[in-house]
Amino acid sequence: MMEKERLEKQFAFIREVDKEKFIGRQTYLSDGVRKENDAEHAWHMALMTILLSEYANEEIDVLKTVTMLLIHDLVEIDAGDTYAYDAEGNKTKEQREKKAADRIYGLLPEDQQEKLRKLWDEFEEWKSPEARFAHAMDCIQPLMLNAATEGKSWEEHGVHLSQVLGRNGRTSEGSQALWQYAYENFITPNAEKGRLKD
Repeated sequence: MMEKERLEKQFAFIREVDKEKFIGRQTYLSDGVRKENDAEHAWHMALMTILLSEYANEEIDVLKTVTMLLIHDLVEIDAGDTYAYDAEGNKTKEQREKKAADRIYGLLPEDQQEKLRKLWDEFEEWKSPEARFAHAMDCIQPLMLNAATEGKSWEEHGVHLSQVLGRNGRTSEGSQALWQYAYENFITPNAEKGRLKD
């Protein structure tokens, strides 16, 4: 009976997080035709971590980091996606997301609820090597897609170079090498071409 109850809780969570596929983001896919959703964003960062973990500033547990990236935006099912450059939305983001984390991770059996919630909190706190690298992936992935679409989303939202640099102010804490690459190949060319405002 206990195993059935556990499985029912696990499948309730699994069904609930399918809703992540409906959470739209402001970043276009590489063809510039449509915008990605949260689930696509999470998958992409997880794959990036598997491939790019060798560039982490410190040794990281890759599976832990991948898990962190796959679960960290589940809170947006309730809280919604807050655009990186939405100053007003970012004022209430933390409060909305903590409430969502309580509900969504609370669907799981207690041991898994505790494990995933701890990982989510760890991501939010930026303190571990895994959290810092996960944040680097979370920042670099949209930079790469913005560059691939010739700054389409940046231009639509009138984003300034200073905003992008501010948003990425801590990216190098996860990977100095990847931040340098992103700055030189994704940000600088778009700034030079005027796709990011001065």
